[in-house]
Amino acid sequence: MTATVPAGGALTVEQLLLPGQAAAPAGPVDVAAMYVMHRAFRRDLALFAAATAATPVADRECWARLGRRWEVFSSVLHKHHSGEDAGLWPLLLERSSGDGAAAVLAAMSAEHERIDPLLRECAAGFAVLARTADDGARRTLARRTLARRTAELRELLEAHLAHEERDAMALVQAHLTQRDWERLDKEHFAPEYGLRDVPAVLAWVMHGLTPQAARKVPGGPVLHIVGRLLARRLARADRRTFRHVVKAGES
Repeated sequence: MTATVPAGGALTVEQLLLPGQAAAPAGPVDVAAMYVMHRAFRRDLALFAAATAATPVADRECWARLGRRWEVFSSVLHKHHSGEDAGLWPLLLERSSGDGAAAVLAAMSAEHERIDPLLRECAAGFAVLARTADDGARRTLARRTLARRTAELRELLEAHLAHEERDAMALVQAHLTQRDWERLDKEHFAPEYGLRDVPAVLAWVMHGLTPQAARKVPGGPVLHIVGRLLARRLARADRRTFRHVVKAGES
């Protein structure tokens, strides 16, 4: 983490800005963990949107793999949003006033509520396409529906992440401290994951990150080495899971 003191005297942290990210407001809180999660959400939805349009209906084994991979993505996204709804937004609402914060935070929660039903609909679609008993006509209809739903979710989530990066993270930098951020992680985000979840989530976050960006992932050098190894294994698995998408797994 790099810190600087500008002319005004307030401490600021060098913020991580990744490809596709809408903004990285300046301030005293290192929110790199948030931005690497957002990058992974964008990466996955781009792959899922492409795969649901390109994977042949008859390739049930691939649909089963896609369904299991969707579980990883949707579980992390749901937990991420739960931590924001339970901890981050209420604290920002408590700390802020007179700067439009209430409207921004209400929009954040409303956007989450629109995303959750689509996650469930997509999970059901993957389950139908992985089953062997359904006939070809039903499977073809299920794939068309799933392709529309993943494209809709991608558009919705992209807009939400950009809104959050521009406006909600500006509120974080204006009203919170690094200590606040670390306490939020300890109380609302980290408890969502058990010890058995950590390897899979670490691999998922690190997959495709540049070495420079990977160093911003919390945890220290040893965890980063382990994360890179796990990410390579996930990349190999993704090449099979997204095998009908050109250059899958190379994001």
